[in-house]
Amino acid sequence: MARLQLKSIRKSFDGNDILKGISIDVKDGEFLSLVGESGCGKSTLLRIISGLEVPDSGEILIDDRPVTSEAPKARNIAMVFQDYALYPHMTVAENMAMPLIMARLPLHARLPLAGRFSPAARRARPDISDKVRAVAAQLRIEHLMERRPGQLSGGQRQRVALGRALVRDPGIFLMDEPLSNLDAKLRVEVRKEITELHAASGLTFVYVTHDQTEAMTMSDRVALLQKGTLLQVGAPGQLYADPANIEVARFIGSPEINFLPVEAASDMMRLGNQHLPLRLSGRTGGFTFGLRPEAIHPAGFAAAPASADTIRLSFRRTLVEDLGHELLIHGAFAALPETDVRVRLQKSHGRPLDLPESFDTLIAPEDLLVFDEFGKRIQQKPLPVRQGVVA
Repeated sequence: MARLQLKSIRKSFDGNDILKGISIDVKDGEFLSLVGESGCGKSTLLRIISGLEVPDSGEILIDDRPVTSEAPKARNIAMVFQDYALYPHMTVAENMAMPLIMARLPLHARLPLAGRFSPAARRARPDISDKVRAVAAQLRIEHLMERRPGQLSGGQRQRVALGRALVRDPGIFLMDEPLSNLDAKLRVEVRKEITELHAASGLTFVYVTHDQTEAMTMSDRVALLQKGTLLQVGAPGQLYADPANIEVARFIGSPEINFLPVEAASDMMRLGNQHLPLRLSGRTGGFTFGLRPEAIHPAGFAAAPASADTIRLSFRRTLVEDLGHELLIHGAFAALPETDVRVRLQKSHGRPLDLPESFDTLIAPEDLLVFDEFGKRIQQKPLPVRQGVVA
């Protein structure tokens, strides 16, 4: 286990800023996911942590020890690559043993013939074999030890790559989109195994992915990057429920959050051509409401909020996607017909719902996220207005 600190990491390639001053403190034993769209700089940051790239400026510390200038082998870090990087001519056992052979044996003892007569090799190889077998048992791949990578499935190759990294007893475990080459069903399986591996090992994990589902389900914390900038770091639920800005709210959550333009006066807010019984204390002008699809409830539905402050908006559907356990309804509010809105509705015991083309929806004011004209989150919630008095 190890604590990892990144301080103001910057990196450019050919005059293009890839990382723009990234600072993150990864706790000892934490699972941190770096998430963002392709090209946001997350893989570059991972390579800088491992020592495969050198930052233009900034500092990397492991357990308070500066390692920015140290070689990769001096950092006690293991890395699993997207393409697994297994040696095709070696067996699973040989692939897994290779990091220990490179670390523990002198050059002459690694050679096939000379190694047979090397006292160092004779002393070290039993311990290496024991370590490989122990890790293979942990990953449930003991039956694959004599196979070569070409004889393995994608999931099996992934486990071998994990095993080759684990045998080194690293303090920090880096993963660069390790599930991207797997099919959907296998991704779920291996995702669970990696989560269990983290819990059992207690190692510090830094995991790179563009898939928010992986980041949200596996991580203690998520760091969201965009165009080389760190937008927010926090627990998965925090990024979902309390995004710092519009970009975080847009990226986190599936289906994507709805954004609704509103105008605020001193005593009322307006959505399109409809006035809302809400106000923002001391604020007027243009704002944006963020509204999660599951926070919009058809009137009369069992989960709909029942309160005097509930907002009622007429909705017209244009498309219904039946996902089995839920419906994803596309359409628009009558007050704002040009803005696409998505409604996520759980089915009741899997039964289909007979929704008319137009129906009223109910929204609780506390479910509204408010963003200013620059896209920054306003923590203040819209206040209900009752009989001209602020509630």
